Amino acid sequence: MDRYFGFKEHGTTYRKESVAGLTTFLSMAYILFVNPQILGDAGMDVGAVFTATALAAAIGTLLMGLLANYPIALAPGMGLNAFFAYSVVIGMGIEWQVALFGVFISGILFIILTVSKIREIIINAIPAEMKYAAGAGIGLFIAFIGLKNAGIVVPSEATAVELGHILNGPTMLAVFGLVVTVIFMVRGVTGGIFYGMVLTALAGIIVGLIDVPERLVGSVPSLAPTFGQAFQIDFSSVFTIQLLIVILTFLFVDFFDTAGTLYAVANQAGFIKDNKLPRSGRALLADSSVTSIGAILGTSTTTAYIESSSGVAAGGRTGFASVVTAGLFLVSLFFSPLLAVITPQVTAAALIVVGVLMASALGLIDWKKLEIAVPAFLTVVAMPLTYSIATGIALGFIFYPITMLVKGRGKDVHPIMYVLFFVFLAYFVFLTE
Repeated sequence: MDRYFGFKEHGTTYRKESVAGLTTFLSMAYILFVNPQILGDAGMDVGAVFTATALAAAIGTLLMGLLANYPIALAPGMGLNAFFAYSVVIGMGIEWQVALFGVFISGILFIILTVSKIREIIINAIPAEMKYAAGAGIGLFIAFIGLKNAGIVVPSEATAVELGHILNGPTMLAVFGLVVTVIFMVRGVTGGIFYGMVLTALAGIIVGLIDVPERLVGSVPSLAPTFGQAFQIDFSSVFTIQLLIVILTFLFVDFFDTAGTLYAVANQAGFIKDNKLPRSGRALLADSSVTSIGAILGTSTTTAYIESSSGVAAGGRTGFASVVTAGLFLVSLFFSPLLAVITPQVTAAALIVVGVLMASALGLIDWKKLEIAVPAFLTVVAMPLTYSIATGIALGFIFYPITMLVKGRGKDVHPIMYVLFFVFLAYFVFLTE
């Protein structure tokens, strides 16, 4: 074991790696309860999604540890699950089974891009500013959902949205959770989001807003309601421009989110050599493979988690830390009864805080150059305002070639961006039919 993971080479020990694995798990354990709630809004069985989430996280993290030997954990991604539920299923009216098929196909395409070495071409084709804008826009979208679930933002006939009744019991509970979570995060407490959810749930139980769970440990919820449902569809009516855009969005967000996370965590751990990430192909293969596996199990896109940086900060340097994290995800399967106490008000703070973290990418955009600022802004603002990640990306990718051409920088635009211009243009034409 020592030789396989290279403990001596990386200057680490079993104890350090174990602590790192536990730290990473605590930092991202919130997804076990947030993901079922979000996908549950799309009509999926909450218990089955819980099991699928834990299994996808365990399998993906284990693959990352064993294949790439990196202390990086994977789980169904925030943002992509919101896109799946609120944009694709609820917004576009696509059945969740078909949406799972879209996730599966995006994973297969990701595998092909990784194995064929085309990934570098794709990475270089998309401007960095548009990647940042997409990430920040998804952050605002997630935060908006959190504010809505908390009751802080409510619908309004006069102004579209307005401030909710803050003194309402459930809303006050959500505000309490947000304050507590922010305190934890500002103080740098590892697992602050998870602990914030725990305290909010306890507070809800104390004041009578949440029922006391019958037990803490129970049997593992059945996967039957979601397992293999991605293939129980009418294939004759599946392949449409609408689903193509959905697949491209899943692929785009997963691809660049994973690449960015891998580079950031690896750089923190000191793995980057000559501006290159060793074993990057294996890492991307682990991510892309588990995306398709997760779709079969019954969950949205599985991707690398930036929370892995907490494990690296705790001393994690090898894939053994990921093995520990994967083991903890398997153990968590027996804590499904806690789903009963994780209400939308309990998870609201997690969505808002994750949104804040993702929105930090706004600072990386050059707002002084209008040819970049306009498409970036449209990408960011359209996601929450249209309640669709795909629409935000589409608007940005349509305006980017236009503003660059007008500026006289058409040659700086990769040919792939021109192709995507027409693809997304067709998407909007299709929507108006």
